[in-house]
Amino acid sequence: MQGRSDDQRELLDAESVAGHLLKSDSMFAFLAGHRHELFPEAMFADLFPSRRGRPSVPAEVMASVITLQALHGLSDNETVDAVTFDLRWKAACGLPITAGAFHSTTLTYWRRRLAASDRPNRIFEAVKAVVAETGVLANKTRRALDSTVLDDAAATQDTVTQLIAAIRRVRREVAGAAQVIETQCTAHDYDDPGKPAIAWNDKAARDQLIDALVGDAHRLLGHLPEQQLGPRAGEAVALLALIAGQDVEPVEGSDGTDGHWQIAQKVATDRVISTVDPDARHAHKTVHRRQDGFKAHIAVEPDTGIITDCALTKASGPGNHEAIIGLALLDDEAAPVRVLGDSAYGTGHARAALADRQHVAVIKPIPLRTPVPGGFSSDDFHVDFDARTVTCPAGHTRPITPSGSTGFRTRCRSCPLAAQCTTAKDGRNLTIGEHEHHLRAARAAARTPEWQTEYRRHRPMVERSIAWLTRGNRKVRYRGVPKNDHWLHHRSAALNLRRLITMGLTHTGTTWAIA
Repeated sequence: MQGRSDDQRELLDAESVAGHLLKSDSMFAFLAGHRHELFPEAMFADLFPSRRGRPSVPAEVMASVITLQALHGLSDNETVDAVTFDLRWKAACGLPITAGAFHSTTLTYWRRRLAASDRPNRIFEAVKAVVAETGVLANKTRRALDSTVLDDAAATQDTVTQLIAAIRRVRREVAGAAQVIETQCTAHDYDDPGKPAIAWNDKAARDQLIDALVGDAHRLLGHLPEQQLGPRAGEAVALLALIAGQDVEPVEGSDGTDGHWQIAQKVATDRVISTVDPDARHAHKTVHRRQDGFKAHIAVEPDTGIITDCALTKASGPGNHEAIIGLALLDDEAAPVRVLGDSAYGTGHARAALADRQHVAVIKPIPLRTPVPGGFSSDDFHVDFDARTVTCPAGHTRPITPSGSTGFRTRCRSCPLAAQCTTAKDGRNLTIGEHEHHLRAARAAARTPEWQTEYRRHRPMVERSIAWLTRGNRKVRYRGVPKNDHWLHHRSAALNLRRLITMGLTHTGTTWAIA
């Protein structure tokens, strides 16, 4: 049953007693005066379809608490303490001084209800509607795209730990698995919470343990009773199968025997790094700097710093590339905009998609590599897209094959410019992709002073919004993409609201406006 706030103030109402002490441009003062308009009861009515049961905490109170929690980066217990003992929080939520706070599990309850609803990010949408109503983004025709890695809440696990944890999870979730482990799995005592007792500095002992654990995993998967698995059991079995295959590879025995399993010599694509949070991934911000966690993507209006849209994904893996997510963040733009981004967003597919939507890409081109240092790049070759031919710097012309490749072969052998062009015995080869004309046009535009001035002036402003987003919140508090994406939208809503308040947000009685 949905709870409702009482319009009649109590004698020791925190806002009445201490409201005048709140800073006029603070989030606390704004929520104290305008939480009814920002978070009306009707906005959350679908979460409580039944009129029975004990009334919940009023929606405007919980929405205010969730917004403040996201803004200040507090845990559930810290948030409850703030509501209980901080007069600013009480004033913002319309609570009397003597009121005790709700239990911390109430926040979990609300997050689950929101996540299961048709509009899980309605708080972000409510603030986005305020942004639109104020007109603060009117005539703002630029959007900057960027992403940042957020550290995961669970520890990264090595292969041994993951295998043992995945086998234990199957034992917990799948009926009959305990009996299979007891009779078929001998590599480790799976009741022992610690790691196997081996000589960890002995490579042969480590290899033998890996082989035995992978064998246990395969035997467990092969001897499970035939049954219909529920969601949790099915996920546990799938995770064990994945863990048992992603980090190892078979090695044939020198005497013709079946051989054994060993740690693979290369890292698997989209590798799971923890059974505690299977959505966490490795991410390389630079060649030498690796982080484990998730990736937060944002679209920002660079002049105001307003986040127009956001999304959280795995830090790596198929479908999670910046260019793909960045395009999705522009779906709600009603009119064409000038899109600023670094070279991660500069793929040919992304540029073609932006052109189809009539957006203008002000995106740093992906750097070209030359076969010979200081030699000719692919831009030094003239491409006739209509005739489907390529002409090299020496004037030789070759056709482009249907697959997009072209090679100069024998023409390079006697060419006086060959030393500046290629070191390949078969001569210079080029691949002309379907979006090559977009890439070439982008590189040409990026060399102009006008492009460079716009990019240097507006693109760096997105770093300001990234700094606001991650300040005190570099590490996520939840496990899995859905929960952390939900948190990211709350965090972005709180930052946008704070930014609007700084700009003079007010309610005229009928509409939102910037004073």
